[in-house]
Amino acid sequence: MQLSNYLKGNINFIDSVSSWEESIKKAAQPLLNEGLITSQYIQDMIDNIHKNGPYIVIVPGIAMPHAQNNGAVKKTGVSMLKLKNPVLYPEDKEVSILIVLAAEDSDGHLELISNLSSMLIDDDIMESFKKAETEKEIIELIQRAEEEE
Repeated sequence: MQLSNYLKGNINFIDSVSSWEESIKKAAQPLLNEGLITSQYIQDMIDNIHKNGPYIVIVPGIAMPHAQNNGAVKKTGVSMLKLKNPVLYPEDKEVSILIVLAAEDSDGHLELISNLSSMLIDDDIMESFKKAETEKEIIELIQRAEEEE
């Protein structure tokens, strides 16, 4: 399951959003546009945080919104949003990169999360990731990391 393949064409860069809820809507938009998820999945992700807190902020600055698939995920997909100005999540957690995971089944979910996590604990990759300004840079970074696994 190559993360880089999922992300192609699904990465957006914007300056800022008005709320963390909006950041999730914007981050998930490519998946909605492609018909991989329904708008219910976006609501499920938002409800998840209202209910469980900002556990999706996996490392400082990076959130990985996701939810259980209750029929709102049609096909597995990943999208990403990079904000120039961070948005505050509950508990004052600043987030400037969102990686939305939509998996048809929980196995796919876990595989994507572990691939991503192993990349994000690498300081060099993290730094480059935060500095990246184009989709091409991000995809190349992820591909490099995938080759090293």
